This record gives sequence, structure tokens and C-alpha cells, in this order.
Amino acid sequence: MSGNKISDWFYQYNKDIYHFLIYYTGSPDIEDLVQEVFYRAIKGIDRFQEHSSPKTWLFGIARNVGIDEIRKKKRTKIWMSLTGREFEDRLENSPERILQLNEQNHILYEAIHSLKRDYRDVIILRGIKEFTVSETANVLNWNENKVRVTYHRALKALQKKKEGLG
Repeated sequence: MSGNKISDWFYQYNKDIYHFLIYYTGSPDIEDLVQEVFYRAIKGIDRFQEHSSPKTWLFGIARNVGIDEIRKKKRTKIWMSLTGREFEDRLENSPERILQLNEQNHILYEAIHSLKRDYRDVIILRGIKEFTVSETANVLNWNENKVRVTYHRALKALQKKKEGLG
């Protein structure tokens, strides 16, 4: 039964999670991360509470997968600099990526990715994925007032970042 439930959720939410992870990690190559989200969901289905929303539960998992990926990238950069090898993030600067994104989206991706984690989380969930305040609070384990205040501050910070990059 739980396998069917996860399968249904995959078809219902995989594109939203895909787009969330693109914004969250700043990388267009995240198919493996989407698979990781649903793999973790299968492993943790017993922790899913029937009265909660599968959407917010899955986005909570996706956020954790995104955090893990960002940490992994940082560790790789540190390791490469310690070994004296020049590290170039091919995904961030590839001609293919630059061609994929028009200039405006590129500036927006850069600005979002440069925000601190709390701001990035709330901007992606509220502003881009259009989650409600309640859904966002569930994904981030915050109260609704914190979501509102942080979103307001994040929008101001994002505007300043975009102006600086544009």
C-alpha cells in the first residue's frame, strides 16, 4: 500500500520538487536529487502522519536533500583547494547552463542562491512554489508569524541582491 502511495505522490509532485531543487541548489542537474527525495520518502513512510499533507512532508524531505547537496559541494570545494587543485564548478559556469537561462532568470537564480538559507527557503516555497503560509510553516518547522516576517525580509534582501547583480 505504501508503495502505491509514494508512486501516486511521485506523479503528483515530482515536477514541483524538481523545480524547487533547481532554485534551492542553483543547479539544473538535479534528477538524482529528485530520486533521492522519493527514496527517502519510501524509507521513511512509517514516519508520515496521515493527518499531515504529503506535499509539505515531501518538500521537507526535498529541503533536507538540498541542504545535504549544498554541504557536499562545499566540502568538495574545500577538499580541492586543500589539495592544490583548481576547482571549477562546471554546472555553475557551463555554456549550456548560461544558454538555458535567459539573463533575467540567471540574475534571479544567482540572487536567490546567494541569500542566507532561511531567506532562500521561504522565497522558494512562498514566492516561487506559491505555498501557503501554513504549508511553508509545516515544511520549515516554523510558526506562521516567522514565515510572514522572514518572507518580508527575504523579499527586501532579494531585491537588493538583484539590483547588485543586475
